[in-house]
Amino acid sequence: MREILQRRCRHLFRRLSRRPDARGAAVFYASAWQWPVLPGAGCRERDSRCCSCPDPDCAVPGAHPFEPGLLAATTDERMVRWWWTRRPSAPVLLATGGRAPCAVSLPAPEGARALAALDARQMRLGPVLATPERVTFLVAPYTLPRLGELLYAKDHVPGSLRFHGEGGYVALPPSETGAGPVRWERAPLPGSSTPWLPDVEALADVLVDTLTRTGLNPSEF
Repeated sequence: MREILQRRCRHLFRRLSRRPDARGAAVFYASAWQWPVLPGAGCRERDSRCCSCPDPDCAVPGAHPFEPGLLAATTDERMVRWWWTRRPSAPVLLATGGRAPCAVSLPAPEGARALAALDARQMRLGPVLATPERVTFLVAPYTLPRLGELLYAKDHVPGSLRFHGEGGYVALPPSETGAGPVRWERAPLPGSSTPWLPDVEALADVLVDTLTRTGLNPSEF
């Protein structure tokens, strides 16, 4: 049964790579990897920076839950197909936390430097997402108490380092958002039932150090 599931995942991943449509991607994440997803708000036509939600000053245009809300995120293939049949261009949002992946994100320039530093240490990474503005590392699920203990041990945690845990979300490829297209900076390796994910502790020191060395002002992000 395990071999059959792995073959099915490889087939779905190859098909997704050839045809990166949002509905196909959403169905793949939900059915093959059991990642709970839901459609994002999306952007209005001819205005990529203007969110379809009622807020004219939306901080994350297109890339947040609107209708349905975050709690509706599901792995049910029929529900996912129905959502994206109605809104085929909607961004694909992953509801983080619980049994689903969590994430850590930082501004794009520092994200590139952090990737180089992690590679230099030969650190094994999971999938990494990128937009023109930010780089997002997917990590194994963590709890808020565990995250709190990790951050408490740090002398300083820059505000531009964002943690996406229980009750959070991130946009997945091939979403189009107000921040630009979402792509894989490091794509998941095909051939397994779900992508491997590192623990957040394994990445935290390098990410915090990268941001601290740049002297970023957290209010800028």
